[in-house]
Amino acid sequence: MPFSSVIGQDQTKQQLVELVHFNRLSHALLLLGQEGSGALPMALAFAQYVVCEKANGKETASGPSLFGEEPSNPAAARVMLSDACGVCPSCVKASQLIHPDIHYSYPVIPRKAGDKPVSTDYGSEWREFVKQYPYGNSYDWLQFIGAENKQGNITAQECNDIIHKLSLKSFESGYKILIMWMPEYLGNEGNKLLKLIEEPPVNTLFLLVAENESLILPTILSRTQLVKMPLPETADIEQALVERAGLEQAQARQIAVLCEGNYHEALQLTRHAGDDWQGVLRDWLNAILKNGPIAQVKWIDEISKSGRERQKQFLRFFNHLLEQAIRLRYMEGVSIPIPDIEKDFAMRLNKIADIGQQQAIIGELDKAAYYIERNAHAKMLFHALTIKLYHILAEKKVTIVN
Repeated sequence: MPFSSVIGQDQTKQQLVELVHFNRLSHALLLLGQEGSGALPMALAFAQYVVCEKANGKETASGPSLFGEEPSNPAAARVMLSDACGVCPSCVKASQLIHPDIHYSYPVIPRKAGDKPVSTDYGSEWREFVKQYPYGNSYDWLQFIGAENKQGNITAQECNDIIHKLSLKSFESGYKILIMWMPEYLGNEGNKLLKLIEEPPVNTLFLLVAENESLILPTILSRTQLVKMPLPETADIEQALVERAGLEQAQARQIAVLCEGNYHEALQLTRHAGDDWQGVLRDWLNAILKNGPIAQVKWIDEISKSGRERQKQFLRFFNHLLEQAIRLRYMEGVSIPIPDIEKDFAMRLNKIADIGQQQAIIGELDKAAYYIERNAHAKMLFHALTIKLYHILAEKKVTIVN
């Protein structure tokens, strides 16, 4: 995929292009970005850019190195493009994840007891996964290959396979590239790669794509050049949801705000984009403040039947409205870009709870979302949460109906 397929991240794209343009590229890069930042799409785009026959003027294996040597043709370096052309044979193969000089490593599971799996065993599944879920996370991938409760790993056998692949000459581009996704799954067996990373064969590039720096082997971490990827801007996610997911502008804006820069989360939210979260929240608050235990039990039964993702989204939406309510409370007279329907609801929340109560509710919602993520019993959780919210709001008797 080209850089243009990566949402936002203009500064990071420019940084990577300049590393190539000025021959300042390290042999090993660590692209570090939170879930939903697009670190994997960025690595795929960068690999395609490096092998592209037109983007950087290095059309043959005899061209200058990426790693610090002066180019033999300075004029060619000056006309380098800022993105892969997308049409040369190398780009076509790279976009289909079948370029012979771009290798991939990622967590895998044994297909049966006693297997010693390597990434190439799941090559077709990997290509399909990246095509469908370029912003997917490791959980999505492991479920995609049927891991269920099995733990994925990058194994010692995989490390041996990497060493073997990168010891061979390049086939076409002159460069050999390894994209290792989620090196957090690499245990002490990763030390087998240290010499290869530190003293790689000529024109070999390691691209490590990670979410959590603290889980990477320190010995590997110290041998990489760090490229940090921030989360995309809200406006970039909004635009992507309109253009790629086909959402209406208003829906895209609401989801872009809720996901807080995590495009993976934004795609999860689109599954319930048509849900009436304000109606669900209104019913809950009415049950707590006005209608009593019978209405509360009925509401809890309904929300408990919904899936874990839907429950998390509802709690996130309530948190979002409380945050908007706090902004309206302290930024009176300042224009805040909030849809009118949300603004009205947020102002009603200000009537039923003061700032201390709102902060207490936000804390309880955060804890509830944490427990849902860890498979808490939904009915028990929402019963407890309802009781807590009742006590927090006990001194306020104003309802938000009508």
